[in-house]
Amino acid sequence: MELAGRVAVVTGGGNGIGAAMARRFAAEGAAGVLVADLDEVAARRVADELDAVGVAAVARRVDVADRAAVEAMLDAAEEALGPVELVCSNAGIGTAQGIEADLATWTRAFDVNVMAHVHAAHAALPRMLERGHGALVNTCSAAGLLTMVGDAPYTATKHAAVGFAEWLAITYGNRGIHVSALCPQGVETGLLSQGTGSVSEQAVRLAGPVLTPEEVADAVVVGLRDERFLILPHPDVGVHLRRKGDDPQRWIEALTAIATHLGADGR
Repeated sequence: MELAGRVAVVTGGGNGIGAAMARRFAAEGAAGVLVADLDEVAARRVADELDAVGVAAVARRVDVADRAAVEAMLDAAEEALGPVELVCSNAGIGTAQGIEADLATWTRAFDVNVMAHVHAAHAALPRMLERGHGALVNTCSAAGLLTMVGDAPYTATKHAAVGFAEWLAITYGNRGIHVSALCPQGVETGLLSQGTGSVSEQAVRLAGPVLTPEEVADAVVVGLRDERFLILPHPDVGVHLRRKGDDPQRWIEALTAIATHLGADGR
């Protein structure tokens, strides 16, 4: 998919990767962008930037865990900007916790990291299928392919997110719908730094280079153009995934050593 002339919706668009994608889509000539975020002020700030460079933009406060709110978001985007051809379901949360995380934490992680993708697809797919084309980009994280040492809810929910994206791609790929799973590793965003000094942050920074949100947005544009399912801003993630598939036992042993080194071995 080329972005020129398209209308896009970006959730989690007020900061980080979402904001970078919104700006990058504008630079590619998008016809309009709805910037959604739980932080309406941040969403408005990004939308105003897009307006300033001549791209129609709408800001909206949305809790992506609320199906009705997501449906209303798509309605608002189409009313203000026209048919939505790209939905980037990007909002996500980490916990920096293990099995000690309480039930509310687990539930919120599943609501935001998994069910938000379900709600976005539920709202967008009927419109896209009627038109015969459209694209979904779900931010799933490298943790959904590998693991996140030090964060059990994040690991479990991101694996579920990848599985759902794969199911969507298989089910609707022959009906004009392209689905991508965006799986970056370390990115310099509030999500990474929210648990400053946590085991999960240390593990990410040890794993490889930490990219800027702008570098991830660049990868999304290329991935959409090439119609890739897996968008891997960190190429090493693909290498690790192949090694994990080739020798799962060795993979577990290697990650166990890292967890022990960081004090995340359950003791």
